[in-house]
Amino acid sequence: MRFVRNFGLHQPDRTPCGQSLPVSEAHAMVEVAREGQIRQVELARRLRLEKSTVSRLVTNLVGRGWVHREAADDDGRGVLLVLTDTGATAAAGQADARRNRLTALLDRVPDDQRGAVVRALQILAEATVEPS
Repeated sequence: MRFVRNFGLHQPDRTPCGQSLPVSEAHAMVEVAREGQIRQVELARRLRLEKSTVSRLVTNLVGRGWVHREAADDDGRGVLLVLTDTGATAAAGQADARRNRLTALLDRVPDDQRGAVVRALQILAEATVEPS
Protein backbone atom coordinates (compact mmCIF):
# COMPACT_ATOMS: atom_id res chain seq x y z
CA MET A 1 0.00 0.00 0.00
CA ARG A 2 2.85 2.38 0.77
CA PHE A 3 4.24 2.00 -2.76
CA VAL A 4 0.80 2.64 -4.29
CA ARG A 5 0.38 5.81 -2.24
CA ASN A 6 3.95 7.09 -2.61
CA PHE A 7 3.88 6.52 -6.35
CA GLY A 8 0.47 8.20 -6.64
CA LEU A 9 -1.39 5.20 -8.05
CA HIS A 10 -4.38 5.92 -5.81
CA GLN A 11 -5.02 9.32 -7.43
CA PRO A 12 -7.38 8.65 -10.36
CA ASP A 13 -7.24 12.21 -11.76
CA ARG A 14 -3.45 12.49 -11.76
CA THR A 15 -0.90 10.25 -13.37
CA PRO A 16 1.97 8.89 -11.26
CA CYS A 17 4.30 11.12 -13.30
CA GLY A 18 2.42 14.20 -12.13
CA GLN A 19 0.20 15.00 -15.10
CA SER A 20 -3.25 16.42 -14.33
CA LEU A 21 -4.95 13.73 -16.37
CA PRO A 22 -6.99 10.68 -15.43
CA VAL A 23 -4.80 7.58 -15.54
CA SER A 24 -7.18 5.86 -17.97
CA GLU A 25 -6.87 8.77 -20.42
CA ALA A 26 -3.09 8.68 -20.12
CA HIS A 27 -3.09 4.97 -20.92
CA ALA A 28 -5.38 5.58 -23.88
CA MET A 29 -3.02 8.25 -25.20
CA VAL A 30 -0.09 5.82 -24.97
CA GLU A 31 -1.97 3.28 -27.09
CA VAL A 32 -3.19 5.75 -29.71
CA ALA A 33 0.26 7.36 -29.96
CA ARG A 34 1.96 3.95 -30.23
CA GLU A 35 -0.28 2.85 -33.11
CA GLY A 36 -0.89 6.19 -34.83
CA GLN A 37 -4.49 5.11 -35.16
CA ILE A 38 -6.47 2.44 -33.37
CA ARG A 39 -9.99 1.07 -33.42
CA GLN A 40 -11.98 2.10 -30.38
CA VAL A 41 -12.93 -1.54 -29.70
CA GLU A 42 -9.23 -2.50 -29.74
CA LEU A 43 -8.47 0.30 -27.28
CA ALA A 44 -11.13 -1.11 -24.95
CA ARG A 45 -9.55 -4.56 -25.22
CA ARG A 46 -6.04 -3.28 -24.49
CA LEU A 47 -7.13 -1.16 -21.55
CA ARG A 48 -9.39 -3.94 -20.24
CA LEU A 49 -12.28 -1.51 -19.95
CA GLU A 50 -15.93 -1.77 -20.96
CA LYS A 51 -16.87 -0.28 -24.33
CA SER A 52 -19.09 2.34 -22.66
CA THR A 53 -16.25 3.42 -20.38
CA VAL A 54 -13.89 3.78 -23.34
CA SER A 55 -16.54 5.71 -25.24
CA ARG A 56 -16.72 8.28 -22.41
CA LEU A 57 -12.94 8.33 -22.13
CA VAL A 58 -12.58 8.99 -25.87
CA THR A 59 -15.23 11.71 -25.68
CA ASN A 60 -13.03 13.42 -23.07
CA LEU A 61 -9.96 13.11 -25.31
CA VAL A 62 -11.93 14.52 -28.25
CA GLY A 63 -13.06 17.39 -26.00
CA ARG A 64 -9.43 18.15 -25.16
CA GLY A 65 -8.69 18.29 -28.88
CA TRP A 66 -6.23 15.39 -28.64
CA VAL A 67 -8.06 12.71 -30.60
CA HIS A 68 -10.57 12.63 -33.39
CA ARG A 69 -12.85 9.83 -34.46
CA GLU A 70 -13.09 8.54 -38.01
CA ALA A 71 -15.24 5.88 -39.56
CA ALA A 72 -13.17 2.78 -40.29
CA ASP A 73 -12.77 2.27 -44.05
CA ASP A 74 -13.57 -1.42 -43.96
CA ASP A 75 -16.47 -1.26 -41.49
CA GLY A 76 -19.10 1.47 -41.42
CA ARG A 77 -19.79 0.83 -37.73
CA GLY A 78 -16.13 0.73 -36.71
CA VAL A 79 -14.59 3.78 -35.09
CA LEU A 80 -10.97 4.66 -35.69
CA LEU A 81 -9.17 6.94 -33.23
CA VAL A 82 -6.41 9.23 -34.51
CA LEU A 83 -4.24 11.71 -32.62
CA THR A 84 -4.52 15.33 -33.63
CA ASP A 85 -1.37 17.46 -33.86
CA THR A 86 -2.22 18.82 -30.42
CA GLY A 87 -2.70 15.27 -29.20
CA ALA A 88 0.68 14.20 -30.55
CA THR A 89 2.29 17.09 -28.67
CA ALA A 90 0.39 16.16 -25.49
CA ALA A 91 1.36 12.48 -25.85
CA ALA A 92 5.02 13.42 -26.28
CA GLY A 93 4.85 15.62 -23.17
CA GLN A 94 3.27 12.80 -21.21
CA ALA A 95 5.96 10.38 -22.40
CA ASP A 96 8.68 12.83 -21.31
CA ALA A 97 7.07 13.26 -17.88
CA ARG A 98 6.74 9.48 -17.50
CA ARG A 99 10.37 8.89 -18.52
CA ASN A 100 11.62 11.64 -16.18
CA ARG A 101 9.65 10.32 -13.20
CA LEU A 102 10.77 6.73 -13.73
CA THR A 103 14.38 7.78 -14.29
CA ALA A 104 14.34 9.81 -11.08
CA LEU A 105 12.82 6.89 -9.22
CA LEU A 106 15.37 4.38 -10.51
CA ASP A 107 18.19 6.85 -9.78
CA ARG A 108 17.26 6.54 -6.09
CA VAL A 109 17.68 2.75 -6.22
CA PRO A 110 21.26 1.70 -5.43
CA ASP A 111 23.19 0.79 -8.60
CA ASP A 112 23.86 -2.77 -7.48
CA GLN A 113 20.13 -3.38 -6.89
CA ARG A 114 18.65 -1.60 -9.91
CA GLY A 115 18.70 -4.67 -12.19
CA ALA A 116 16.99 -6.78 -9.55
CA VAL A 117 14.28 -4.16 -9.05
CA VAL A 118 13.59 -3.90 -12.78
CA ARG A 119 13.47 -7.69 -13.12
CA ALA A 120 11.14 -7.98 -10.11
CA LEU A 121 8.79 -5.44 -11.71
CA GLN A 122 8.84 -7.42 -14.97
CA ILE A 123 7.99 -10.62 -13.10
CA LEU A 124 5.21 -8.85 -11.20
CA ALA A 125 3.76 -7.44 -14.44
CA GLU A 126 3.81 -10.90 -16.04
CA ALA A 127 2.13 -12.40 -12.97
CA THR A 128 -0.84 -10.04 -13.38
CA VAL A 129 -1.74 -11.50 -16.79
CA GLU A 130 -4.78 -13.73 -16.46
CA PRO A 131 -4.31 -17.18 -17.97
CA SER A 132 -6.44 -17.77 -21.06
